[in-house]
Order: sequence, then C-alpha cells, then structure tokens
Amino acid sequence: MTQKARIRLVSTNHKKLDELCAHIRKIAETTGVRMSGPIPLPTKRLVVPCRKSPDGEGSETWDHWEMRIHKRLIDMDADERALRQIMRIPIPKEVHIEIVLKG
Repeated sequence: MTQKARIRLVSTNHKKLDELCAHIRKIAETTGVRMSGPIPLPTKRLVVPCRKSPDGEGSETWDHWEMRIHKRLIDMDADERALRQIMRIPIPKEVHIEIVLKG
C-alpha cells in the first residue's frame, strides 16, 4: 500500500492560493504522481460589527468588517521526489500550508 500526502492550504487571498495549487499540479504532472484536487472547502467568513460613532451620540450606525478564509485540499501519492519539489516552492506569507503523510 502506498503512502498518501494530504496538503491543506489556507489563505485570505484566493488568487495566491490558486496560483500555488496550479504550481503543485504542475509538479505532480511532471513527476507522474497521481493527484486529486484541489478540492475547495467552504470559505469561512469572519464578520466584525463596529459602531461608527465612538462617543454614542447620534443614530446607531454600524460598519461591518469582513475577512474571508479560503481553504483547498490536495491528496497525492507520497513520492519523495515530488514532495521535495513541493517543499522548495516559495510560499507567500499570507498562505499557510500543512502536509500530512498517511499510511
């Protein structure tokens, strides 16, 4: 039974996330490794309401600040050569990557 590598990518910038997924896909194609994904997971929305008027005078008006967290999931065979190339990819600072090996 071959080992599998599960790669979880999390970011607030979906364009950088998709570029990184395309780069990983290109590595999998060149090394001939089977890959499934990237599977888009549900986007998490963090909404922070804050009062526009700091002193409480006037009408109650609120601003709503929102941050979206995008997630992608990639499963691939754990080939040593492919994983070494993935480790060398320059990762942008707003992207968090997690690689887990499953037996």
